[in-house]
Amino acid sequence: MKQVKIRLNTIPQVQNFVNTIYRFTSETDLSSGKYIVDAKSIMGIFSLNLMQPVTLTVNGEDEDEVIEAVKDLIVEE
Repeated sequence: MKQVKIRLNTIPQVQNFVNTIYRFTSETDLSSGKYIVDAKSIMGIFSLNLMQPVTLTVNGEDEDEVIEAVKDLIVEE
C-alpha cells in the first residue's frame, strides 16, 4: 500500500485524474478527513473538500505505476 497527497484544483484535473486511474487494476481511494471515496468515482471526489490536498491510497500490483501516472498532482506537506 502506498499513500501520497495530491491536489485537484479544477474540474478538468478531476476528469483527467479519474480517466488516468481507470487504466489501473489497483484499489484506489481518496480521503479527506474522515471521508473516504473510490478514486474512480467523479461524484465521490466532488463530495470531498478539494480546497485542501487529499490523500490518495493505492493498494495493488501496479501501485508504482499509479503513483508515476499522477506525479504531477502530488504535493509535499
